[in-house]
Amino acid sequence: MPQKILILGIGNVLYADEGIGVHFAKYFQAKYQLSGEAQVDFVDGGTLAQALIPTIAKYDHVIICDTVNSNTGKIGDAFFFDFDKVPNHIDFQGSAHEVEMLHTLAMMDMVGDRPTTYVLGVIPEVLEAMSFALTQSIIDAVPAMEDTLCKHLSSLGMTCTQQAEPDIQAIAHASV
Repeated sequence: MPQKILILGIGNVLYADEGIGVHFAKYFQAKYQLSGEAQVDFVDGGTLAQALIPTIAKYDHVIICDTVNSNTGKIGDAFFFDFDKVPNHIDFQGSAHEVEMLHTLAMMDMVGDRPTTYVLGVIPEVLEAMSFALTQSIIDAVPAMEDTLCKHLSSLGMTCTQQAEPDIQAIAHASV
């Protein structure tokens, strides 16, 4: 039976950079054709958190694309880490959806349902006004996020072949 991999975009698309996880997952899916022995699915998890437990539990490996905070980083810095080995400088207290996702994963741990979990996160610019536009710092972080995800999927036996050249800002605006 092939390994099942979930690329889960998390975030609130109503608040600009807070939606980067959702937008990035859509962007990556549009840009690359994935091939290999694993089944890879993409899900827009929005801010659903605990409602995602039945979905997440179906997978062997989950890559959560979201925002993160770091006391050593700056806006636009991207980080990739194993959820079981969260670096000390990473702080999930940036927004309500981050905290809820952290609690969701902790609850899954308690009952033994959490698959191997990695986080691909970027430090957002915190914007108070509603906007579907991403800031330039986040747009500039997308190539590093993309490269990181391609390398990780490659380590899992997958090949990422570029099939399109989508525009991350256009994807963000299409969320309207």
